Amino acid sequence: MNDPTYFQDAIRELRRRLNNILHGKREVVEHVLTCLLARGHILLEDLPGLGKTTLARGLTEAVGGRFARLQCTPDLLPNDITGFNLFNQKSREFEFVPGPVFSDVLLADEINRATPRAQSALLEAMAERQVTVDNERHHLCREFFVIATQNPIEHHGTYPLPEAQLDRFAMKLSIGYPAFENEVQMLQDAVASDKEDRHSQESILQAGDLARMQAMVASLTIVPKLQEYLVRLANVTRDDSAFHHGLSPRAVLMWQRLSQARAFLDGRSFVTPDDIQAVAPPLFSIHITSSQQGSIRTVEDILAKVAVPTGIEHANAAVVKGAS
Repeated sequence: MNDPTYFQDAIRELRRRLNNILHGKREVVEHVLTCLLARGHILLEDLPGLGKTTLARGLTEAVGGRFARLQCTPDLLPNDITGFNLFNQKSREFEFVPGPVFSDVLLADEINRATPRAQSALLEAMAERQVTVDNERHHLCREFFVIATQNPIEHHGTYPLPEAQLDRFAMKLSIGYPAFENEVQMLQDAVASDKEDRHSQESILQAGDLARMQAMVASLTIVPKLQEYLVRLANVTRDDSAFHHGLSPRAVLMWQRLSQARAFLDGRSFVTPDDIQAVAPPLFSIHITSSQQGSIRTVEDILAKVAVPTGIEHANAAVVKGAS
């Protein structure tokens, strides 16, 4: 089923479900859905107790997937992530026992507490959606989605994520504390959940729906002028001494995909400059680091360095007319 109306109804229901889980965090919800549809991964950098696990579980239930939680610790081994081969005494053969990465949504809690060796095992899963155990490849589901967390203030016993792994994430987000009225609503919901299991709800998406939506996002129209706009913006980050390093080509590809997903969420079949700009802050936060030099300090500074291309509305209208 590729009925646009069906998928837009599903998106509205996904928004409603997640906004009921994270009260007052509409922009966070929008970014999470954007990243999911773009087949990216998210790093949540936040304090404990702000709803990260609840968000991951709620999202998994909504899309009808399998949830797994990985508590990252210094003694975590690669096989604890990927799985291992176990000798079966009856069959006299080795059998593969899958690890937590064989899920639809994986919550990697406190990822920076895992050693670099363990992080590298997760890196292959995130980048290639496969793992290699004893020289044998095992493929993960195409919709495999990682929500990793790290504590921004507690650094004792942690291992900073290498640039190679950071580049596999699409976004870095912070949920933050809820507003007063939203926290009151949370308390009221907690009382109500004692009477009925509020979060055990039927899935919104049917089997295969998410994969179809992701395929539609990947093929959504983005005109060449906007692709040139993306590359010019990326070059700004590469040429200015304000940054240790600029956006990689992989990051630019993800920026395009996130922009397509944002357009899809808005019910459009084409990308606009607003889509590109809307997803820039969480993308930049994970893909570029400041060197405290140069003239650029914020996302707005970067966007201001490149003129928005003109004639996009006309080009998109021509595409839409041609498609019809």
